[in-house]
Amino acid sequence: MNSLIRNTARCLRSGAAVYMPRQADGRVWTSSARFLCAAADVQKALGDIVQKDKVVVFMKGTPAQPMCGFSNAVVQILRMHGVDDYASYNVLEDTELREGVKAFSNWPTIPQVYFSGEFVGGCDILLQMHQNGDLVEELKKLGISSSLLEAEKESK
Repeated sequence: MNSLIRNTARCLRSGAAVYMPRQADGRVWTSSARFLCAAADVQKALGDIVQKDKVVVFMKGTPAQPMCGFSNAVVQILRMHGVDDYASYNVLEDTELREGVKAFSNWPTIPQVYFSGEFVGGCDILLQMHQNGDLVEELKKLGISSSLLEAEKESK
């Protein structure tokens, strides 16, 4: 445990290599202490970010200017449901964020959508939920009334 504390303290200083204990197969793992700390910090920060808002989207670009078709599709689906108040993070501005969110969710692609801290999926999952009506139900659980549901009521 003391070596873990010492190695963590090194994160803030030198960035020297950290030698992990010898594995059962005899290999010794080496890694940058700064990288190990940065990765842990990114994962903690991502955990905090996805908990902070009801709906969080990690995307390429911004809702006002999506930079890929899949990110645009997610923005349009949310817009159709009247979900305009959500946190979005442009992964093109930060390589650490882009790679970190992929590791955090264990999902290889962007965009990524979270509802109340839980990973929902990417564009394909959100589109499927929109098409089969599950998105209306999930939004209702968040206390968000879908504008598509409201429009349907008004047309009757």
